[in-house]
Amino acid sequence: QPLQPSLFWYYMLELSFYWSLVFTLPFDVKRKDFKEQIVHHAATIFLISFSYCANYIRIGTLVMVIHDASDCFLEPTKIFNYMKWKKTCDSLFMIFSAVFLISRLVIYPYTVLYNTYYYSMEIFQPFFGYYFVNVLLIILQLLHVFWSCLILHMVYKFILQGTMEKDMRSDTEESDKDEEREKIREKEKNGITYFSNVTSNGYIQRNGSDNRAHLANGHAKER
Repeated sequence: QPLQPSLFWYYMLELSFYWSLVFTLPFDVKRKDFKEQIVHHAATIFLISFSYCANYIRIGTLVMVIHDASDCFLEPTKIFNYMKWKKTCDSLFMIFSAVFLISRLVIYPYTVLYNTYYYSMEIFQPFFGYYFVNVLLIILQLLHVFWSCLILHMVYKFILQGTMEKDMRSDTEESDKDEEREKIREKEKNGITYFSNVTSNGYIQRNGSDNRAHLANGHAKER
């Protein structure tokens, strides 16, 4: 399998991208699937590196294309979600869900796992690379099933509620935390304003009554 320059750069970009995800994980928002993300990134980096060194360029490129097919819809969905463009976000989310489920639950096992696990045995005898690659590919498939369950749950909520729910992988998103902080600040401001209004009104009422009593007394004295 000859390595074309375009495939070389594709491999380098993918490998650098996943290494950047590994380095930024400690600084990113902690989600429920934090451990699954670490396993996914590690398996992906090993697969990219091993397929490049062992010259499994075709199968490696196919795996990367299948994963990128849905990821290119995921990032715009996040962007429009943070921009509060709900309708655009919901539309992209439904497209992402369809592409993710089809590519990773249908295309990936029938085109990648079938060829690496069954068809390769008709050509070669089992060796280290066979077990190593297939174990990593099956790990990816298990993660696909895990994330597919979360996506299906979000789609179910979307159909019932008519709007996309927040990311199921986290208790609170970073944007949600900012909104909660703003609400707390508004409540504090409203509470301070209300307290100041109550105290000032009470002060005015007391002083007003005292002044009226004083005026009444003064008027009585003049009489």
